[in-house]
Amino acid sequence: MQRTKQTGDRGEQLARAYLRRQGYAILHSNWSRIDGELDIVAQRRGILAFVEVKTRRDASTEAALASITPSKRQRLLNAAYRYLHEHRIDADMPWRVDVIAIALEPNGTATIAHVEDAFDW
Repeated sequence: MQRTKQTGDRGEQLARAYLRRQGYAILHSNWSRIDGELDIVAQRRGILAFVEVKTRRDASTEAALASITPSKRQRLLNAAYRYLHEHRIDADMPWRVDVIAIALEPNGTATIAHVEDAFDW
């Protein structure tokens, strides 16, 4: 379990750094409520992005992307709606759910795949 947590923490660290390099402002990390969690809430060009980070010790990002099940999608949407409500975000504010999949290879190399508006795939 500890290794899984370390892998996840490392992935979220890499994802935040990646998003900053892409011009995103990180608003929250690990925002959680009893019924859901958002790994990263970021904003760029007036669009709010709720970012799910999936990290796997693997050579490709495929397994990480495949781990977004229909029930996980629903939990992410529920958390996004709760965030919007609690922060009184204007209904006109554009937002989306992104997924960042990270593959960590044994040699330390990280491959990052960023799927914007992931629920539109």
